[in-house]
Amino acid sequence: MTSTQDLRVAAELAPPRAFDTACRMVVDYLSRMVPLDAWVVTRVADGQQTMLVTTDSGYGLTPGQTAAWSSSMCQYMVAGAAPRIVPDTRAVPDLARIASEASAHGIEVGTYVGTPIVTGEGSLWGTVVGMNRRPVDPDVVDQEPLLDLLSSLLSSVLEADTAAVDSARALERAVSDAETDALTGLLNRRGWERWLEREDERFRRFGDPASVVTLDLDDLKVVNDTEGHDAGDRHLRHCAAVLRSTIRSTDPLARLGGDEFALVAQVGVDDAQRLVERLRDALDSAGVPCSIGAAPFTVAGGFPGACADADALMYSDKRARRGGHRGVPGPRHQPPDLPTA
Repeated sequence: MTSTQDLRVAAELAPPRAFDTACRMVVDYLSRMVPLDAWVVTRVADGQQTMLVTTDSGYGLTPGQTAAWSSSMCQYMVAGAAPRIVPDTRAVPDLARIASEASAHGIEVGTYVGTPIVTGEGSLWGTVVGMNRRPVDPDVVDQEPLLDLLSSLLSSVLEADTAAVDSARALERAVSDAETDALTGLLNRRGWERWLEREDERFRRFGDPASVVTLDLDDLKVVNDTEGHDAGDRHLRHCAAVLRSTIRSTDPLARLGGDEFALVAQVGVDDAQRLVERLRDALDSAGVPCSIGAAPFTVAGGFPGACADADALMYSDKRARRGGHRGVPGPRHQPPDLPTA
C-alpha cells in the first residue's frame, strides 16, 4: 500500500469511538482486502482467548466462542516466536504442531495471520486474527503494513472508548437515593438492575472477565422470630459490612431485598472462585453465614445468563447446607471448542 492509501484507510476507520463498531469495520475491511476463510477480533484475558467480532466463510466461528490461550497460535506471534503473517503454517514448527492437533479434530489451518491489540500502557489486550483452511500465495506477507495500521487504529479506539466508559462509570457511582437500600447503604434491586443493564453492553463490547455472585443470608427468619426485627436489621447490616470489606470497592454490591445479596466480581473464573471461598470464610467467622452461588459472565449469555446460573447454584448450595453438606459455589464453566489460531 502507498502512504496515501494508508491515510485513506486511517481516515475511513478512525472516526468510530465505540470499540465494537471499529472492530466490525476492521474485520469487514480485511475480509475484502485480504479474503481469507475467517477474520476475527479476540480478547485475551484470564488465560482464555474469546472471539468478539467475526467474519467467517469456512469455520463457523461466532462471537463468544473461547479457547485456551495456551493452545493458540497467537501466543507465538505475540512472543515474537512466529511471524505475523504465515502463508503456510507448515513452515513454522510451533504453528505446524497446533495446526496438526486441530486437523485431528477436522479443523484445517493452512494460513495464519495475526497482530496484537495493545492497551495505552502497552500490555496485550487482544488480537486481530485471520485464518485460511489452505495455504495461500506467499505475496500475502505484503499486507503486513495494512495489518499493523488496522491493529494500531483499534488500539487507539480501545483507549478512547475505555476512557469514556471509565468516566461514565465514575459518574454512575454517585448513585441516587432511589437506587440505594436505606438499611445497608448498598445498591437496592432497582440500582442493581440498572447497573446490569448499563454494563451488559459494555462487557459484551470489551469481553472483560466477570462473575456474578448471589448470596442468601441463612436463618434471618430465625433471628427475626427469636430476637425481633431490630436484631434482624442489625444482622443484615453486619452481613453487608462483611461483604463490603471482603470485595473491591469498585465491584457493585447490592441487597436485592429480604435476605438476598448480589455482587459482580470483575475478575476471571479462578479469582472469582477464590473470592467466593474468602466470602464464605469471612461470613461464617462473623456469624452471618450465607448460601452462595457464582457464575461467569459470557459474551453469549451476558449478565442475564450469569445471574440465572448464579441463582440456580445458590439455591443448590442452600439445599446442600440444609442437608448438612457444604455446597459448592459453582462449577468451572468449560468454554466451547473452537479452532485454535
